[in-house]
Parts: sequence; structure tokens; C-alpha cells
Amino acid sequence: MSSKAGKFPQVTVRNLQRRAAVNAADLQKFAQQAAVACLRLPKKIKTDLETLTEVAILLVSDRRMASLHRRFMNESGPTDVITFQHGEVFISTDTAFHNAKRFGNSLRSELRLYIVHGLLHLHGFDDRDARGALTMRAAEKKVLSKL
Repeated sequence: MSSKAGKFPQVTVRNLQRRAAVNAADLQKFAQQAAVACLRLPKKIKTDLETLTEVAILLVSDRRMASLHRRFMNESGPTDVITFQHGEVFISTDTAFHNAKRFGNSLRSELRLYIVHGLLHLHGFDDRDARGALTMRAAEKKVLSKL
């Protein structure tokens, strides 16, 4: 499904952790709207988000995230979001909870930010260098302000 043809990937949210109470249905509705908003951001190349028919947002614990981080990125410890090109976005609810407290946000707002972040990775954004990180932060703010 391509956004150019007026179709968008089906986004699902699955809560695979037990520590934090989250409203997966609310997050799924938001994630679907966020995917549409991300696809409206211009990109010069065809992106994974444009070609995927499904995107899965998986809410996991820090323990599971640390395992993924080590296995696929060869880095120790948990991280907030890991995005795979085939359409899986893993989000650590533990990290979201701690960062929400740290930055004075609600858990819901922090999770929404991570959803947008993961979707932007699928849409070709990269935050591995300072310039890319600035561009990605601006795109996050643009998408979040629309929703």
C-alpha cells in the first residue's frame, strides 16, 4: 500500500509488557493517524513506510529491549525505540515511564513521541548524527503538533 495511491499501512499496537498500564487501543488509533501524518512529510526517495502494508508497534519491558539492543545493535542496556525496516517498532515502556518523569511528561505523551520516532525511522529519517537528529526532532514536533 502506498501513500501516493491514498492507502496507508495498517498499524497495530501490541502490549507485551505488564509493568505499566497503557491503553493500547488509544495508542493504536494515534499510531494510525501518526503514520498518515508522517507519510505527508516529503521524502526524495521511496521509504519503507510508503511500501509496507503493515506496521507493528510492540510495547516491551526494558529487559526485552536490552536483549534486542544487544542482539541487533551490539549495544548493552535498554533504549527507547528500535525500528526494523520490515515494519516492527519496539518501544520500551519502562524507559518511556522513566523519561516521562524526568522530562515532566505523561507516559501517554512519551509513548506517542516514541511511536512517531519509530514511524519516522521507517519513513527514512535517521538521527545517528547531529544534523539528522535536528531534522528528526523538527519532524517529530511537526507530526505531534498536527495530532
